[in-house]
Amino acid sequence: MEYNLDFHCQMILDEYREKLAIFEKMKEIVRTQLKKCVADNNIYVIAIESRIKTENSLAGKLELKGHKYKTLSDITDILGTRVITFYSEEVDKISALIDKVFEIDWENSVDKRKALDLDQFGYMSLHYICRIPKSLYYDAEHPEINDFRFEIQMRTALQHVWATMYHDTGYKSGIEVPKEHLRNMNRLAGMLELADEQFSRIRKEITDYRRNVQSLVTDGNFDEVPLNSDTFRSYLTMKPFKKLIDKIATINQAEIYEDNLMRYLATLIKMNFRTLGDLHRLIKNYSEDAYKLALHQLSSTDLDILALSVALQNLCLVYIIKKGGGEVGLRMFYDAVFGQSAYNEERAHRTFEQITKINIK
Repeated sequence: MEYNLDFHCQMILDEYREKLAIFEKMKEIVRTQLKKCVADNNIYVIAIESRIKTENSLAGKLELKGHKYKTLSDITDILGTRVITFYSEEVDKISALIDKVFEIDWENSVDKRKALDLDQFGYMSLHYICRIPKSLYYDAEHPEINDFRFEIQMRTALQHVWATMYHDTGYKSGIEVPKEHLRNMNRLAGMLELADEQFSRIRKEITDYRRNVQSLVTDGNFDEVPLNSDTFRSYLTMKPFKKLIDKIATINQAEIYEDNLMRYLATLIKMNFRTLGDLHRLIKNYSEDAYKLALHQLSSTDLDILALSVALQNLCLVYIIKKGGGEVGLRMFYDAVFGQSAYNEERAHRTFEQITKINIK
C-alpha cells in the first residue's frame, strides 16, 4: 500500500515492516512479565492489553510529524501495553514493580495524573517508556529487542472509561466539539475522579475495620465485636469449638473432620446472637450440656467419624431448650440449618426426647 510519505518517512516505514517480528516477540515478553508481576504480588487487575501499532496508524503518524523521528527507534509507542486496575493506589504498586523489571526512560515517561492544573479535570494515566533489559531477555541474533522502546500505560477502570469516551467523542472525531459539550465532558471527568478517590477511601476504611476487628478478636475483646461474616470467620480461626468437639470425639474415639461452620451464621443471628461475646458465652455456659447430649446420642452407636459442626449444633440445641424454645424451636433450627423438610419434624421430636431424658431444662 502506498502512502503520502517523503523518502525519509518511507524508510522508517520500511524498517517497521522488517522489524515487525521483533515487536511481536517484545509484546510476548512484556505481557508475560506483567502477568507474572501482578500474579506474584496478588494484585487483581481488570485487564492487561497489548497492541502493536498498525501500518496504517504508523503511516498516519509519519505523515503528520515524521520530521520528529530520525529512525524507527525514536518512536516509542510501536508496542503499547495497558494495565487497568480497580484502584488508584494499585497503579502506583504496579508502576513500582515495572521499575524493577524493565529499564525506564524517565525523561520521556509522563504522569498525566500530575499534569492537570488544580481547576482542570480530564485524561489521567501513568505512562512509562521502557526497554527490556538484557538481564531479563537477550538474543544475540536480535539485539534490537533490548534497544527498541515501548510504552506501558497504567490507569484505573474509571480513568479508562474517561479515556475511551474522550477518544471516541472528541479526540478522534475529526470534528471540533462545541464548548458546552466539552464542559459536560469535563464535569463527567470530575465525577469519575471523585468516584475513583471515594472507592479507594472506602476500600481503605474497610481494610482498617477488618484489621481492627482482627485485633479485637485476637485480644479477646469479644463484646466489642459485632457478629457478621467477617468477624465470625476471624473467630473461627481461633478454633473456639475444638475443646468441645475433642471431648465429644472421645466418646467413640472418633475421627474429626472440619466442615463449614459459616452456614450456621444466619441461624445464630436469628437466635439473637449479636456479638462474638454472645457466642463466646454460649460455649462457656452450655458446653457441659452439649457434651451430655452428645454422650446420649453417641454412646449406643459405633460412629467413628464426627463433623466439627456437631459441637456448635449441640450448643444451639441445648440453648434453644433452656431458653424455652421447645420442640418448635428445635424444628425451626433444623429448618434453618438444613433446609425445610418433613424429616426435620421427626428429628426435632427425637432431639427433644433426648434432651428431656438427660434433664436439660
